[in-house]
Amino acid sequence: MAANELTVTETAIPGLLIIDLPVHGDNRGWFKENWQREKMLALGLPDFGPVQNNMSFNGKTGTTRGIHAEPWDKYVSVAAGRFFGAWVDLREGDSFGAVVTVEVGPERAVYVPRGVGNSYQTLEDNTAYSYLVNDHWSPAASYTFLNLADETANIPWPIALADVEMSAKDIAHPRLADVVPMKPSRTLVLGAGGQLGLALRAEFPDAEFVSRAEFDVSDPAAYASKHWGDYDTIINAAAYTKVDEAETATGRPDAWAGNVSAVALLAQVATANGLILVHVSSDYVFDGTADSHTEDEPFSPLGVYGQTKAAGDALVSTVPRHYIVRTSWVIGEGNNFVRTMASLAERGIAPSVVNDQIGRLTFTTDLAAGIRHLLSAKAAFGTYNLSNAGEPLSWAAIAARVYELTGRSAADVTGVSTEQYFKGKSVAPRPLGSVLSLDKITATGFVPRDADEALREYLGA
Repeated sequence: MAANELTVTETAIPGLLIIDLPVHGDNRGWFKENWQREKMLALGLPDFGPVQNNMSFNGKTGTTRGIHAEPWDKYVSVAAGRFFGAWVDLREGDSFGAVVTVEVGPERAVYVPRGVGNSYQTLEDNTAYSYLVNDHWSPAASYTFLNLADETANIPWPIALADVEMSAKDIAHPRLADVVPMKPSRTLVLGAGGQLGLALRAEFPDAEFVSRAEFDVSDPAAYASKHWGDYDTIINAAAYTKVDEAETATGRPDAWAGNVSAVALLAQVATANGLILVHVSSDYVFDGTADSHTEDEPFSPLGVYGQTKAAGDALVSTVPRHYIVRTSWVIGEGNNFVRTMASLAERGIAPSVVNDQIGRLTFTTDLAAGIRHLLSAKAAFGTYNLSNAGEPLSWAAIAARVYELTGRSAADVTGVSTEQYFKGKSVAPRPLGSVLSLDKITATGFVPRDADEALREYLGA
């Protein structure tokens, strides 16, 4: 028996892949590498993480099964015999109803993404199917079905359905017009009530948003409450952010619990279930001595908060499918620096503001849009800096700009050094340089807005 080359071919159904397998045979029979992760991933097969291997057997030619769509991905092949396979896209979206058919024997396998209906008609007696799936079977799972004789799909069965063996359930499945499409896997957003969590609602209107009260990320028991097979992405917008309090005896354990222990649990769940984990990081993982921080700069945190964020980043980096989104000087809904300065300006107060810390503002609307872009563009997994663009400024310069935009004089703002501002106070050390290089995320096609433009819009100026 001649061996084919190992190839992976795309089809008219997005994500449905045909795999041609080398089969080696002689007078004794044949051998094949039915599933070879390293080689197949290199050719474009998703790393779908199978957790269960099922077998199915049909003794008679013409036995016909389907059309069933399950809420998991599967890799279908045969151990013996041959079958005619038909796949119909039953997912919500533009490709709903698309059909692909192919004959499958020992030399071929098919990767079937979640929500694509599959059906088989045996072409030989004693056909045995094998399929790997990436979620454990559950009676509570949601399935979608289509009638084998649906006129819209118009599947060209080799053996007429009137002459084959079918189950009563399969015969009773609905026509395409009556099928409720399978919804996409869900996105879970943690930290729903924070500045970023609020902004993410506009970018991910169909996501599930949970607050700390609803889902305690540091409690292992909380993770058992979710059926993770229903999700494909977790966005972690929850964090301990009390920079100064983190230096205290009571704040230090809270900072480590929220930014490290909780992140370790998230990383475990994401890895075990093949989920994408999006984690928001901070410029505080650096000591601020570089003019511009790149994604691959070694960690050098100055204080406890920065140490916990760096440790969390290290944990997330072990997740096969992860985005670490590193940001700085976040401004959104709620209390923040810009709102404080605008309030001082309105009340006619002339503040002293730090002038030796340099960076760029990050507006949560732009941060949320950047996260959405990374996911929708399927950017390479890894770490990305994300702030607004434009000329880096000091806090004092930003405060002066807020005063200008609210009709006050920039001269009302007095610049002072960090040392002067915090003299006599017990506070965490701050990085003086917080400028993040934006080259990497820009290369993916996302161009952050100029910070001054975003500031104008935020203030309605």
